Amino acid sequence: MTMSTRLDTYLSQKHIPYHCIKHFHSNSSMGSAITANIPLAHIAKAVLLVNHEGRKLMAVLPADSKISLSVINEQLRGSYQLIKEKELYSMFADCENGAIPPISEAFNITMICDQQLDELEQVFLEAGDHETLLSVDQDTFARLMITGKHLRFSHQVFH
Repeated sequence: MTMSTRLDTYLSQKHIPYHCIKHFHSNSSMGSAITANIPLAHIAKAVLLVNHEGRKLMAVLPADSKISLSVINEQLRGSYQLIKEKELYSMFADCENGAIPPISEAFNITMICDQQLDELEQVFLEAGDHETLLSVDQDTFARLMITGKHLRFSHQVFH
C-alpha cells in the first residue's frame, strides 16, 4: 500500500510541502521511528475518539505519549471515549490498519492537537501505510493543525 489517496489529494489541493521518508515496514509508530531513525517524540499519531452523540474527534499527539481522556473530557466538557477499532477500518479504508494520518481535515473530522507538538521544529506524520512518513516543518505543521484546538492532554510514556 502507498500513501492514503485522500491524504495525497488533500495535500496536493492545499499545496502543502512535505518530504517522504521511506522506511522498512512496521506495525506501529514506535517501529516506524526505529526503522526511520527518528525520535519517537517527533512523530505525530492520531487517536480517534467518539462522544455519546456519535461525534468523532481526532486527537493528535506525540507517538511517545499516552492520551488522557479525563483531561480531554474536562477541557472540552465532553464525554469522549476511544472509537471501536472496526469503525476505523471503514473510516480509513484507503489506509493500512493502524497507520492513520494525523491530518483530520483530509478526512473531515474535528481535531485537537497536543501542545507538545507545537514546540517541535520538524514533525513526522503517518501517510496511511506502514512504510512512509511525511516530514513537515513547524510552519507547515501549524498550517495543518490550524482548525483544531491546541491543548495539553497527554503525557510521555517512552523516554
